[in-house]
Amino acid sequence: MAAEPTIPVTVLTGYLGAGKTTLLNRILSENHGRRYAVIVNEFGEIGIDNDLIVDADEEVFEMNNGCICCTVRGDLIRIIEGLMKRKGTFDAIVIETTGLADPAPVAQTFFVDDDVRARASLDAIVTVVDARHILQRLEDSHEAEEQIAFADVILLNKIDLVDAQELERVRQRIRAINAQARLHETQNCVVPLEEVLERGAFDLDRILEIEPNFLSEDDHEHDDAITSVSLRSEAAIRPELFMPWLRMLTTNQGQDILRLKGVLAFPDEEQRYVVQGVHMLLDGDHQRAWKPEEPRTSRMVFIGRNLDPATLQQGFEACAVRAA
Repeated sequence: MAAEPTIPVTVLTGYLGAGKTTLLNRILSENHGRRYAVIVNEFGEIGIDNDLIVDADEEVFEMNNGCICCTVRGDLIRIIEGLMKRKGTFDAIVIETTGLADPAPVAQTFFVDDDVRARASLDAIVTVVDARHILQRLEDSHEAEEQIAFADVILLNKIDLVDAQELERVRQRIRAINAQARLHETQNCVVPLEEVLERGAFDLDRILEIEPNFLSEDDHEHDDAITSVSLRSEAAIRPELFMPWLRMLTTNQGQDILRLKGVLAFPDEEQRYVVQGVHMLLDGDHQRAWKPEEPRTSRMVFIGRNLDPATLQQGFEACAVRAA
């Protein structure tokens, strides 16, 4: 009897703030006629990424408070096995890792777990690279280099934030790490999705060349100096206090803030306000209206080095509307 076809899986990776969720939103919002099951992994205790993903018909599974390549890898296997029981309701799976994930153990899952290997196949590792910050990241992050080395497809994103000379230096550095991946240069991850999805691009032989112990290795290291701080406020946040606080924070500590993201409830505002940042770069906008049944809770997550939870909590609480 012929074996059943396996479900293709795309692993979407890239360092903090590179643009992974932007690419995922394009996948979920464009009219390509395919149905995707989505698994999102976050580093912080409070899930924010699911709120940044566009409303779509696809079901999104969250894996919070741990890195997919470490503590929640068992959860990944269980989610995939659960999805396989609903085969026929989707065409492929997209896994968005945390920005701190080493893609090797994630890829390894599709070769060393018998049940997963029988039902799903790793189609490609797609790595989004932040052109503005990648050279700095390659100096201080082993994961950033691994994400590029393991990529089958690389989106060199945010190229509008660097000049031509800097862009050429980034190209050369990427090619020195991985000369075989298809490289696309993008703004806002704009690339034809057929260049990213279901390409059958993952090459086990290439991975074994760069990491001979890929199929047997079961340990890897993370930078323990990187931590996350999650903040929450049931009281509305005053924008006239919050914006100056956040600007001051990123001005003074921007080098240590690898990523920040938040969903905020402002007084008398019907729409949620979403703020995101990488180092000193901040971006924010109103996103959508609060749903009637949705708690108007403001949430922030900071990921970086030398973060002081008490100071961040104090500063965030000082921006909240005080009870009368």
